[in-house]
Amino acid sequence: MADTLVLLPGMMCDARLFAQQIAAFAADRTVLVPPLTGCNTIAAMAQSVLQSAPPQFALAGLSMGGIVAMEIMRCAPERVTHLALIATNPKAEDPAVSANRERQKAQVRQGHLRAVLRDEMKPNYLADSAHKADILDLCMTMAMQLGPEAFLSQSEALASRPDQQDNLKLVTVPSLILCGKEDRLCPLDRHVLLAQLICGARLEIIDGAGHLPTLEQPEATNTALRIWLDGANTARALPHKEIKHV
Repeated sequence: MADTLVLLPGMMCDARLFAQQIAAFAADRTVLVPPLTGCNTIAAMAQSVLQSAPPQFALAGLSMGGIVAMEIMRCAPERVTHLALIATNPKAEDPAVSANRERQKAQVRQGHLRAVLRDEMKPNYLADSAHKADILDLCMTMAMQLGPEAFLSQSEALASRPDQQDNLKLVTVPSLILCGKEDRLCPLDRHVLLAQLICGARLEIIDGAGHLPTLEQPEATNTALRIWLDGANTARALPHKEIKHV
């Protein structure tokens, strides 16, 4: 089913991260949001997605989901018709970030998942807006329902992830790089790099959004996704990437 859209959520998130995208696109295509739990490597997560997905599909991943999407492009590029990478990072994890992760994991093992999420992670996710508190509440609900084991396994997967920069140079499908202008976790320079690595990729920068543009600015995000899904792969002829501010 080439008209299937597979959406991969970020760390400690589930399908509710894409509620507005599901509502916008489910009438025209099958939308799947596979869980990224129960695996402690990015490669295992990618294989799990491939086992549940149809033979061909459009693929969009946010943050950790984008990292899994890059691994899918490495191991099964023939399965993917379109690629969207949202609020993500093609590089292996920085050692300083890995060290901080170990500290967070120790806290979570001691029963302090809510405190780690509240004090260290969620406040860095979002741009200031009238809806920030509601989105943070949703993020906390998703994370607490997934629980500490998901946090530990996903942390291990992110810490050991491979660098995907060379693999992204081989991508030949229509590709969208999308980020919030105020993303502090995966800042703009990471997305400029992604757009440079993938020939013909389109870079969309969403105003008024941080790390979760699907929730913070769903209409602008959906507009960019619809252009990406509906567009033909004509960007190959362009000498440079198109950078558009939404």
